Amino acid sequence: MTESLVLKGQILTFSDDPFAVGPEAAVTHHSDGAVWIEDGLIRAVGAKPEVLSQAQGASIVDHGNCLITAGFVDCHAHYPQLPIIASYGTQLLEWLEKYTFPIESTFGNTTYSREVADFFLEECLRNGITTSCVYATVHPESVDAFFEASIARGLRMACGKVLMDRNAPEALTDTEQSGYDQTKALIEKWHGVGRNVYAISPRFALTSTPAQLEVAGALWREHPGTLMQTHLSENPKEINWVAELFPDAPDYFGVYETFGLSGPGAIFGHAIYLTKRERTAIRDSGSAIAHCPTSNTFIGSGLFDMEGLRDIDQPVSVGLATDVAGGTSLSMFATMRSAYEVAQLKGYSLHPAKAWYLATVGSARAMRLEDRIGNLAPGMEADIAVIDLTSTPLIERRMAGAESLWDALFAQIILADDRAVRSVYVAGNSVKST
Repeated sequence: MTESLVLKGQILTFSDDPFAVGPEAAVTHHSDGAVWIEDGLIRAVGAKPEVLSQAQGASIVDHGNCLITAGFVDCHAHYPQLPIIASYGTQLLEWLEKYTFPIESTFGNTTYSREVADFFLEECLRNGITTSCVYATVHPESVDAFFEASIARGLRMACGKVLMDRNAPEALTDTEQSGYDQTKALIEKWHGVGRNVYAISPRFALTSTPAQLEVAGALWREHPGTLMQTHLSENPKEINWVAELFPDAPDYFGVYETFGLSGPGAIFGHAIYLTKRERTAIRDSGSAIAHCPTSNTFIGSGLFDMEGLRDIDQPVSVGLATDVAGGTSLSMFATMRSAYEVAQLKGYSLHPAKAWYLATVGSARAMRLEDRIGNLAPGMEADIAVIDLTSTPLIERRMAGAESLWDALFAQIILADDRAVRSVYVAGNSVKST
């Protein structure tokens, strides 16, 4: 671990939720700032003279005019699907049959699973993503490979074995009992080891029987420190099929409520077509939504209602997610850009401070990790991304006309890619530097 280190540059932190109090009140920006890291934790952050006065004897890395921010947090991704990213011509249910299930069937091979896990995590780091909430496959080997790769890099990652006992190929289905036994064993093996977090992962209501959803709820009650992740209301055909399979449920979210799969630490991917009751129930339960804009548009699922869920008096918890590989990029810049464009199509302009919040604090909050990651504050884990604000000639030209912090952030959201991520620190250790 890094013993004592100071990073100098521009500093961006959040003191509050910009959806609730507005960007000016929520964001603190130090144009000449510093972050002091000691033994993997942030000790101080703020104006450079104040931080340096506390960090006597620390090593100093000067990042010049770069922006130092918390590492990005991706609250919904499928690492086994990375080999099929950018596959043509289907919507959700066809996507699963044509692309997802065939590639996931290969992950019983431990060597192959580790190869893909290594590549996925390196791509995350290249893009400044230091934490993800990830689906493996039905194979326990795929979870082992992912957590082994995560520990090797010192990352805080969440992952879980997919639970599916119907409406999927036989090679990808478990049973009520085997799903319970394998998940329980994986939780005992990996949860809390290193920086790992286990996520109980029924794929969605279509691929789990009521008996398996009951088992998933039991597992979560038995291991309350874990997360629970699944999918919700992504596609109209999916919603109609769920209604046929669960005729006694009030709606799609009501299925999960019935089996104890809602509450703080529950993350529901997509949630595009929510009823009024579902919106209220999600909010009141403390559950969170993973907004997956590049996936929602690429697979043709629909347009997420950011304004109706977040920019209101009683908002729902929302984080931002790449949803690779239905999603088309592991860049959080591309993901924030798509979130802005989707909001525009809904008649709402997503402020850059709000987009950046969703990609850091918002996703950390969805994962119940906001006291550890997603922001720069004393006592938090030192997972940090350093952003070059002039990473390409086009961005440099645009920045010459930037009149405010918001102009600068918005230029990055719209124009930047992985080239903007100059350095990444994981628990204070440098893992990328360009």
